[in-house]
This record gives sequence, structure tokens and C-alpha cells, in this order.
Amino acid sequence: MKLRRVSNGATSRLQIAVTDGWVDMARALESLGSEISDENARRWSEDVVALLAAPADVRARLATVAASLTLSEDDGHTPTLPFAPRSFRDFMLYESHAIDAARGFVRSFLPRAWGIVRAYEAVLGPPFPPLKPHRLWYRQPIYYMGNHLAFVSDGDVVLPSYTRALDYELELGFVLARELYDADPAEAEAAIGGFVVVNDFSARDVQHDEMRSGFGPQKAKHFCNGMSAIMVSADEILPRWRDLNGFVRINGKLIATPSSADPPWSLGEALAHASRSERLRPGELFATGTLPGGSGIETGRLLAVGDVVEIGIEGIGTLTNRIVDKDGRTA
Repeated sequence: MKLRRVSNGATSRLQIAVTDGWVDMARALESLGSEISDENARRWSEDVVALLAAPADVRARLATVAASLTLSEDDGHTPTLPFAPRSFRDFMLYESHAIDAARGFVRSFLPRAWGIVRAYEAVLGPPFPPLKPHRLWYRQPIYYMGNHLAFVSDGDVVLPSYTRALDYELELGFVLARELYDADPAEAEAAIGGFVVVNDFSARDVQHDEMRSGFGPQKAKHFCNGMSAIMVSADEILPRWRDLNGFVRINGKLIATPSSADPPWSLGEALAHASRSERLRPGELFATGTLPGGSGIETGRLLAVGDVVEIGIEGIGTLTNRIVDKDGRTA
């Protein structure tokens, strides 16, 4: 089940994908008639997270009914965020990204140390040991808390006034449809409702100093995050989430083709850790962390005003953002 929300600024509608386009969820629910209570029909036509928590057989019936309906008219409505996250936790599940990003930080911001790293790896091979993640990374899934109020979908992203090193990060996002508390991995994985594409924008020059403070990322991360307009239900993605291919394009040029393969932790294990003595609620958003090769600090291609960055993950969708200055200009 692929879902999206469209809005004209005054009203919004939840839609479900069919072969040739989109159908309003309210029409599909209406077609089921007495099979669905009025209360559930109202919730499921308005709230994508509530819909993802509906019984699987009901969602299957909705998909079948929607396929028989005529396509909905656009009538001035355009895609927007599929839902408003209640919180945002971003894991770092990929060791190779952590190492390559650390190498990129040294190359970009510590030129003297870069000579040492380059010489060591030329002789003994990568990685230079200090580039490896903190030892805690090898004991448990680690994450930071982001700004859930700063999400945007396709469109302009304003370059923060305090950075000269804006970066993109291609990530797999997933939202809870059911509450968790002290969950085991199987229970935690079963609570995932759907998947989105996430761009964890980062001010790398600011992040370097903030991370060294011991408090973690702050202004480096909290100004903006991107989320694809399309959400895909967990049943389509969860069985193969480790086998997804993605892409990054900047100004139409293919920069990277990251993969979600080989994380040391499952999504269930990551969520179970987050739920230890902590109640997680429907609508909370999580992300895997950057897929290896999915950031500019790794490839050496950061963003500037005027750049258009497009990221995507197969089977889910894409996200396209143009970088502008505070006045909305591209140059």
C-alpha cells in the first residue's frame, strides 16, 4: 500500500496509489460502507498512522476497492508531508558510513591530521583506527534526537546562515503504528507501520565542533529534515529492507547509488533498545542513519545555494529539494 497526503493549503486528503494514479482514501472507505464503522472511516481517511494500524485484511480490502474506482482529480491539491511526526530519532546503523564520514570530516576540517590518515591508510590500509565509531556503537544501536517540527517534503530548503558546509544524507525512515514499551525485537518490528525516504540535512562545519562538545548535534541538524511525500506500508518493505538500493543526484548528475545492506542491528533490535523503560507511541519517526555512500561528506560533494538534490529508495519514492538563500534566491 502506497499512501500520500495532498493539500491546497486549506484542506488536505489522504490518497492511496492504484495502477494509473491516486484515489482518495475517503472514497475507498465509503465504498466499503457498513463494513467500516463511521469512527474508523473518519480516522482512516484523515490519519495515515491510524490507517497503518488498521487490521491487515481491512487494508487489503481498501486496496482492492480503490483499484476499482476512478482516479481522483488534483483540483489544486499537491503532495505534502504524509504525516506530522510526534518525535524523530535517527540511528547510525552503518559502520562503513561512520568510517567514511569520519574520514571526510578529517579531509575537510583537519588538514594536518589528514596527512597522517592518508599516509597510514596508504601503508597499512583502511581504516585508520580512530576513524572507527565509538566503542558504544559496537555494543548497542545508537541514535540522536532530532527536531520533528522541522520536516519538509519536496521543495526549497533554506541554507542556514551559519554554515558553509551543507550536506545531504540519504536514509530509510520508518514510523511506529503501535505503542511500544520494553519490547522485544519481534514485537518492536511488528509495530512498524510504514516507510519513507528521509534526508537528514547537516551543517557539517557546525557539526564538527558540536560533536566535540560532548553534547551531540544541535544547530548542525535541527534546522531541517526532508521526508518523501509517499509512504509505503511495512508489509511491502520490511521483508526486504536490507536489500534496497537508493540513489543521489545533484543537479541531475548521479552522485551515488547507496544500498541498505549489512547493518549489524535489525530494525526490531534498534526499536527494542529505544523502548527500554521508555514508552514509544504511534506517529514517532525513526531512521536508519545514512546508507553507506549516501552523504556528501563521504563523496566530497557538499551542497550550495542553487543546487537541486534528489534522493530516492527503490520501492518507496523520491525526495527533491532546491537549496536557496534566506530570501528564496538560487544565486
